[in-house]
Amino acid sequence: MSKSLEAPLEALVPFATTLHVRDHCLCLHVQRAARALARLFDEALRPVDLTNQQFSLLMSLNRPEPPPIGPVANLLGMDRTTLTAALKPLERRGLVDVMPNEKDRRSRLLAITPEGIALLARAMPIWRRTHDAVDARLVDVVEPTRLRQALLAVS
Repeated sequence: MSKSLEAPLEALVPFATTLHVRDHCLCLHVQRAARALARLFDEALRPVDLTNQQFSLLMSLNRPEPPPIGPVANLLGMDRTTLTAALKPLERRGLVDVMPNEKDRRSRLLAITPEGIALLARAMPIWRRTHDAVDARLVDVVEPTRLRQALLAVS
């Protein structure tokens, strides 16, 4: 047995260390907050049959020219494979078109359809109300704009 394993296992990573990580780990706290926000927005957007991820994806396509997959994946913090999988249900519903890029046949462009725009228009008041409620919960703890800036600094 190696010397490092001769000590009791509890001594290798004491419970006090676990408590310290629980109380100080930014990654843990951001993940928990992200999951809670995702559940909140999923529930809020349910009446228009969208998840928060689908709303963000459609919103990322709401631009003058259809973007390639790469920049959309970067904006959403996803890899291309995950984005491609997330697009499929939206494409089946007629909310998104995936088409070849005439300038680069190896790449595809993503376009929101008129139906997708109409759904975004229905979802926006729900998003605004939910977002305003989240900001109102935060304002006594942290200024929401500063929190967004801080999160951008690590992303």
